[in-house]
Amino acid sequence: MYNIIIYIYLLGVAIYSRFNEKVRKMWRGERDAFRVLREQVEPGAHYVWFHAASLGEFEQGRPLMEQLRRDHPELKILLTFFSPSGYEVRKDYKGADIICYLPLDTIRNARRFLRLIRPEMAFFIKYEFWYNYLHILKHRGVPVFSVSSIFREGQIFFRWYGHQYGRVLKCFTRFYVQNEKSRQLLATIGIDNVTVVGDTRFDRVLQIKEAAKDLPAIDAFLGQQPKVFVAGSSWPPDEEIFIRYFQQHKDWKLIIAPHVIGEDHLQQIEKQLQGWHVTRYTQLENAKAPVPTANEPSALIIDCFGLLSSIYRYASVCYVGGGFGVSIHNTLEAAVWGKPVIFGPENKKFQEAQGLKACGGGLEISSYDDFAQLMQRFEADANALAHAGQQAGDYVVSLMGATQKILSDVMPR
Repeated sequence: MYNIIIYIYLLGVAIYSRFNEKVRKMWRGERDAFRVLREQVEPGAHYVWFHAASLGEFEQGRPLMEQLRRDHPELKILLTFFSPSGYEVRKDYKGADIICYLPLDTIRNARRFLRLIRPEMAFFIKYEFWYNYLHILKHRGVPVFSVSSIFREGQIFFRWYGHQYGRVLKCFTRFYVQNEKSRQLLATIGIDNVTVVGDTRFDRVLQIKEAAKDLPAIDAFLGQQPKVFVAGSSWPPDEEIFIRYFQQHKDWKLIIAPHVIGEDHLQQIEKQLQGWHVTRYTQLENAKAPVPTANEPSALIIDCFGLLSSIYRYASVCYVGGGFGVSIHNTLEAAVWGKPVIFGPENKKFQEAQGLKACGGGLEISSYDDFAQLMQRFEADANALAHAGQQAGDYVVSLMGATQKILSDVMPR
């Protein structure tokens, strides 16, 4: 049944690729993967294969790849992606020797792929459970590890109708899961080769913090202003809430990094900030906009990518967007700086958000009134603000170390 579904999916992708650019890139990339491998695989080299569905999973696997590279330079790294949103962003990543799409999980593709690579071990990041690849890897005796994985009761493996597909989990040499609940769920279906190590993203955000960029243009923009609100990956429902509040509290400086950087969205934000000195980062960086005066209500809109993780350090309070849509974005990049993190209600699927809420470093809002009350409390009580930030930073630090735990177990010295 699985293989029938895969071939139906393959046909659907082939048809849909004629009408959708993202799907077309994936279709072409998967078909081109075998050429890439034939040209780039070094005969006799020893490959370790990492597979990430998309960009988020890549960030979880990155600390492992980079530590493995440092500890075992004799090994080559193959990195594969399923989604264009991962491959197109990281196709030039220097931490891997070969980067390509993963051909769709047909028996023929899996056999061809593994004959070309002959990996010594494989790491599948978080949710990746490709039936044919995994069964052939097991048949060949290749160690396979699931890292930063997390399991929930609603997943197919734990439903009465999912037992047959659940056999794919027997192909893993070991699971390195994020929490105890995942270990317990796997035990209910007879999977006990499980170690709870946490999430490698905590290691990754520390790496990002340590590599933070110097941003002199923002230093000049902020001056000596002690009250700075940074909104990261914001969407219109987020912006409507916090901009409404700051229209009545103009003694703060705002830095807004919207998730969608399009001219229409940027103009929409600017219209909501009438009466403010509003500057776009690219204008400020190129000295095409004046720096606001000390007492002038001012907002900086980040109209480029790659800066947000470095910008959070300037915040008194951080806001992470997406919580009034499908789901929140990355809260850890803000929390690692020891800043309180505010976000909307769509956060239940994210263990780190639940952890931040539990320790008091993350604060959920459901409305404008929630946001206003929270900000007023922070303005009135500097100790409450400092404590929330301290709790956020301590939470991140307390959960670092998954990378070393995994590699010490997989490749003991």
